[in-house]
Amino acid sequence: MTEAAASVPEDQAAPRSSVPVWDLPIRLVHWTIALLVAFSWWSAENGEIEWHIRSGLTILFLLLFRLLWGVLGSSTARFGSFVAGPSRVAAYLRDPAGWSRVGHTPLGALSVVALLALLVLQVAFGLPLSDEDGIVTGPLNRLVSFDTAEWAHEVHEILFNILLAFIALHVAAIVYYRWKGRHLVSAMVTGDSKDYPAGTQGLVRAGAGRLVVSLAIAAAVTWWIANGVPGL
Repeated sequence: MTEAAASVPEDQAAPRSSVPVWDLPIRLVHWTIALLVAFSWWSAENGEIEWHIRSGLTILFLLLFRLLWGVLGSSTARFGSFVAGPSRVAAYLRDPAGWSRVGHTPLGALSVVALLALLVLQVAFGLPLSDEDGIVTGPLNRLVSFDTAEWAHEVHEILFNILLAFIALHVAAIVYYRWKGRHLVSAMVTGDSKDYPAGTQGLVRAGAGRLVVSLAIAAAVTWWIANGVPGL
């Protein structure tokens, strides 16, 4: 939910219309991950370890799907459509009003990549971890030594605090853009944005076949990891 329309000037004279920006899979992944991160924190704090592991594995599935959807999905979901190099980011910072494409801005893309990377690392370090007593273990614990598993546990906790800081920054940006008259939250709920001039080209949706393939691969890999990567 990052700067879907951050570049449109508030005094834009052109009439506005509802423009499709985010497809349903992106919106479901976004909100479900947000809820599961909160639930993962609650379950860990309250000793509900089984639920914590289930929540983490569900986040893993969603992340795997999101990565696949970033290649096979709708136009605004694809990494190739919004991940920008330094020169493109610099150009956007010099002239934000010159950016007219729907989806993430070059600056918003940095936030997306950072949050996804942090979530991937958070889950990755949770899979092999062990507590100091060796009672609580992740599904990939058998692949590492006890010392490595304990270290993974420590990193898992540190990464969560970093993740919280990034989430706070993300929320602050949303509040700022709402103050500037943008409607990022409603766009991520409905999929449509009214922050663009009429006639703006909306997203190009991916076919159902790509969705099925992405879901199937993500589910298969999640099952394999959840069961301790049998055969490895």
